[in-house]
Amino acid sequence: MKKEIAQIAAAENFSAANFGKLSEISEYVLEMGPEIKIPGKVFGGQALKTTGSEFSFQVFQPGTETGFYHTHKNHEELYFFLGGEGEFQVDGQIFPVKEGSVVRVAPAGKRSVRNNGNTPLIMLCLQYTGKTFTADDATDGVILQEPVKW
Repeated sequence: MKKEIAQIAAAENFSAANFGKLSEISEYVLEMGPEIKIPGKVFGGQALKTTGSEFSFQVFQPGTETGFYHTHKNHEELYFFLGGEGEFQVDGQIFPVKEGSVVRVAPAGKRSVRNNGNTPLIMLCLQYTGKTFTADDATDGVILQEPVKW
């Protein structure tokens, strides 16, 4: 049975979904065509109707890897490692990653990931248009002067 994203709630200004336990992400299969199926990967932007970014969860089992390099035309990516350990490669430079590591890659960076550890390598990738965040954006949040009611 194919793993499905569960919708939690939605209204005009929000949407919420549940992707399951991190230990269950490996049950997803991303189908990118009849010949290309990536086990343990799921994109979430469409389910949440995001308008400025895309994200995915991915699990690499021990001994597995991306299997290809990729770049982007416009999108920068942040990779958050949520469990396990492995190696990341950008433009030929290889370095270790593990739970708690975060990697930023510019659009032109030629990248790939592999799990050379003994446990699943769990990753969250956030993709967004590069070179768009300015110093003004850092002060975009507004704290409202009203009590929180639960």
